[in-house]
Amino acid sequence: MILSRDAEMDIHTIGRIIEARRTSIGLKKHRLAKLARLSRQTVYDLERGTLKDLSFGRLSRLLTVLGFSFDNPSLVARQKKRGLWMAAKTSSVSYRDDLSEEMLERILLTGEVPPGFEAHIGYLLGQAPIEYVVMAVEETSQHAHQAPSKIWSNVARLATSLSPNRKELWV
Repeated sequence: MILSRDAEMDIHTIGRIIEARRTSIGLKKHRLAKLARLSRQTVYDLERGTLKDLSFGRLSRLLTVLGFSFDNPSLVARQKKRGLWMAAKTSSVSYRDDLSEEMLERILLTGEVPPGFEAHIGYLLGQAPIEYVVMAVEETSQHAHQAPSKIWSNVARLATSLSPNRKELWV
């Protein structure tokens, strides 16, 4: 959903935007809450329109996870970012072999990591900014015409074996 700069942003409008975005990228409420370090009830109440107030910090974390900027939640800004590329480059920073966008996309689609790239995926899921993973899942889903939920299932399986320090976020 793209908003004009003239659109009035109240908490109810933001809740609808967040719900639409969360649904479009295949995140369940509880997973979005974990990724943004919020309670599931907060996300539930925000989307239902019953939340009365949300701090700037908590809203900012939600918008960041979903790939929005705070000043104007817009998919235009998100679509300019190359999430798979950002995730692949971030995952390769400390390793001899680079993880390509295409390889990362295959890994997310299949849940299978080629030998020698386990550390890359472990770093992505364990250390990289959460929004990079969200963007990579979204782009993979779009490119492959797969439901995001299938890709999120693969992320959860990969995190279980390769990301002990943040696996609770992904499972």
